[in-house]
Amino acid sequence: MANKNTNLHSANKAKNDEFYTQWSDIEREVSAYLEYNPDVFRNKTILCPCDDPEWSNFTKFFALHFVEYGIKKLISTSYAVESKTYKEGYQISLFEENDPKFDISKTRTNGKIFLLDRDDINKDGKIDIDDLKWDYMTSDGDYNSKEIKKLRDEADIIVTNPPFSQFRDFLAWIVEANKEFLIIGNVNSITYKETFALIKNNNLWLGATGNGTDMVFAVPKGTVVAEKDKEKAARLGYVGDYTRLGNSCWFTNIEHGRRHQPLPLMTMADNLKYSKHKEIKGKAAYDKYDNYDAIDVPFTDAIPADYHGNMGVPVTFLDKYCPEQFEIIALGIVGSIDFSCEKKMEILKDGKPTGKFTVNAKGTLYKKYNPKTDSKPPAFKDIETGVLYQSIYARIIIRNRGVAANGNKS
Repeated sequence: MANKNTNLHSANKAKNDEFYTQWSDIEREVSAYLEYNPDVFRNKTILCPCDDPEWSNFTKFFALHFVEYGIKKLISTSYAVESKTYKEGYQISLFEENDPKFDISKTRTNGKIFLLDRDDINKDGKIDIDDLKWDYMTSDGDYNSKEIKKLRDEADIIVTNPPFSQFRDFLAWIVEANKEFLIIGNVNSITYKETFALIKNNNLWLGATGNGTDMVFAVPKGTVVAEKDKEKAARLGYVGDYTRLGNSCWFTNIEHGRRHQPLPLMTMADNLKYSKHKEIKGKAAYDKYDNYDAIDVPFTDAIPADYHGNMGVPVTFLDKYCPEQFEIIALGIVGSIDFSCEKKMEILKDGKPTGKFTVNAKGTLYKKYNPKTDSKPPAFKDIETGVLYQSIYARIIIRNRGVAANGNKS
């Protein structure tokens, strides 16, 4: 993996790359795993990297439920403030300022490690966040340091909200150690070839809750937040240094059971007759791609239950993906060599000629342009025939399981 400490340094230069997950979102998601398996965390060591219990809810949450969940050990690590660019107004955490080992120079250059085990430090008869021990690390707390990797190798489960810009490398860091995990990322991370390969092979799936819906995150003071996102967060009850992200989701390899619920579907004939989507209802047939043998299904609820061939569905389909119901075939996205063609096309912008040409249509899926149903203008024009084509946003190519070539259940 190519990521070095400088990568995380760069990520932290952007003030919109650090989001603090809300307690309610963590509680809702974790409850699904406990519902499926009450012992999912029992006798396990949980590591929360990219974390700080003064600001983050992950450590607080697992500390509160430490005994209830039967956790063996809870470890969290934080990144040194000196490595971040938003040092203005930085507040010293309560863990440090009242502790004799507090050292301002180390606070700025060294990461911190927080540990909760079965040691009742304050002798109050219970184990909770008041028994959390902390110390400075020798490194700045970057997850690629030898120090953090050693903690990773000790852990059974990794739970955190890593910097979104580092998602690809962070996931590889986890997979490298073959650990269970529960992390938050941008839904578009599904289209990374490394992430998609894990999904296709059933080694990674979406979490149980909140996928593709608005999630509110606290942000460091001074972070530039779009006014519409700040207003949406406020309407959801979070006023101040908060933002909302509608494209966030949980990624995990821990079983939660909900992903095995089949999606209720209509037949192709019923979709064409009754679908609520104008792109489907009333048509003679589903659109087909010109450069790949599959039909285009632009909405998850319009997947035909009785179609036996390949279907291209939106990336958001994964929120409803049941591995017993569907087989994932491929990822249809710009740049994929599986979806190229030999036609010479003129590239159009807003439906108008650009004088620029391509032979493989940028390696994207495309279909014939239909001015009656396509909301966007055509993207390509075949220079030999004049036929207009519409490029298709990222699609996951799937096939119904148990549907024979005659369309009947096998």
